[in-house]
Amino acid sequence: MKKQLLFFCSILVLTVHIAVAQEVPKEPENIISPEVNADRTVTFRFFAPKADTVQVTSDFLPPVKVMSRFGLVDGPGTINLTKDKNGLWSYTSKPLDSELYSYSFVVDGIKTTDPNSPYALRNSASMTNIFIVDKGRADLYKTNDVPHGTVTHNWYPSAGLKMNRRLTIYTPAGYEQSNEKYPVLYLLHGAGGDEESWAAHGRAIQILDNLIAQGKAKPMIVVMPNGNVVQDAGYGYGKDGFYKPQFLLPQSMNGVYEANFMDIVSYVEKTFRVKNNKENRAIAGLSMGGFHTMHISRYYPNTFDYVGLFSAAIMPREDATGKVYSNLDETLKVQKNNGLKLYWIAIGKDDFLYQANVDFRKKLDGIGLKYEYLETGEGHIWKNWRIYLAEFAPRLFR
Repeated sequence: MKKQLLFFCSILVLTVHIAVAQEVPKEPENIISPEVNADRTVTFRFFAPKADTVQVTSDFLPPVKVMSRFGLVDGPGTINLTKDKNGLWSYTSKPLDSELYSYSFVVDGIKTTDPNSPYALRNSASMTNIFIVDKGRADLYKTNDVPHGTVTHNWYPSAGLKMNRRLTIYTPAGYEQSNEKYPVLYLLHGAGGDEESWAAHGRAIQILDNLIAQGKAKPMIVVMPNGNVVQDAGYGYGKDGFYKPQFLLPQSMNGVYEANFMDIVSYVEKTFRVKNNKENRAIAGLSMGGFHTMHISRYYPNTFDYVGLFSAAIMPREDATGKVYSNLDETLKVQKNNGLKLYWIAIGKDDFLYQANVDFRKKLDGIGLKYEYLETGEGHIWKNWRIYLAEFAPRLFR
């Protein structure tokens, strides 16, 4: 009996030993990352017991110079996390200003998203997580307890581009319940973006909901098109399915989009209850979308009373040979003579397009086209473009 008991105990110990030895470490289920603390610091956590280094890269860190297709530009800074005895890496920031921030992890040199946060956005082929520090400017970027507008995805026929194309359209709270007609803002994205960009990265829906609820902006329809003319819709939403995104698609800045932009305006004015005159149309865009905005508004010089250039890509291009780009000074003069309620330019002082915007303002000064100008800190980043939309929208349709 004793021998049998001893044998049984030995087998039990061996079984437990094998089970422990073969157990694969699992990520703790209670990890919170990022954690916005009461003092406005933010704690990042990443479970990687076998990693040699874990870093966080984010736009709240001091920027570093990185090489891009435009030369040296400011990129997000990087800082190391510290590893504890259980393999959990962590870092707590200094107190941060109220803002929407983006971040990623770099694990042994490989960039990755945060496995503990589902809040991530795509820009071109890259993914980054986001978080909000509230109690300030970023309250505009939150979904607050206010009346909410409606977001739809509509397909418009473009005869010039020979395809049906996807739009993201915001109608303000109360649109469905009223017979009222509304003014329209056409809001254009930059290179690497699509018809989802302003709603996602730009928080345009939250900004408009909150500004309208506060009485700071007029209720308006916002139309967010896709500026990549070779696409019928953004990546994964169109007929081409899932394929590798790229930063700047062919023909996106060769005049084809601008020349056919009135297909969008015609569709919107046939489909929605809008005030279809110059006084109730606005157009604005960031970077490539600012380039589009400037050229669309002067190519159709009696169409928009409000024009917004956000970090506009005003620069000569080798493929900018279309009719849209000819007679720049003359068409700007026509636009001026037709009258404008607001021509609004904004850019960050560290933006790689800063000098191009200085030169463009000199051109406007030379022909007497009056404009308003906002200069902010930092560079070519979504932080600035959200600020610009929040400043521009209250100026419209007054």
